[in-house]
Amino acid sequence: MKSEETPFEGGPMDGRVLPVLVGPTGHPPKTYRIPVPDAAGGPPAVLVYRRVPRGHSKRLGLPQGWKYQYDPEGKATDGRLKWPWSKPDNDPGATPDRKPDDTDG
Repeated sequence: MKSEETPFEGGPMDGRVLPVLVGPTGHPPKTYRIPVPDAAGGPPAVLVYRRVPRGHSKRLGLPQGWKYQYDPEGKATDGRLKWPWSKPDNDPGATPDRKPDDTDG
């Protein structure tokens, strides 16, 4: 497996550079989670870092490497994308679906 030296920005890992395994496309994972043990023996806290481009090329604007930026909220995702054409969640404040009636032309 290949790894890439990837810098971390923000949070407790600020300024560190760690070797991160890259996937078949040569990119590191989109999120990097670091479990931090609790001193009192409780469940570990998880630091979440998100992958962002390190810089862009002048001519084509392509990413020139990656870095991880600290995400203090660290919202966990289930890995599924929400597509714009998918069915919306059942929200009581959402506008109900409109039914065609005789007044439409």
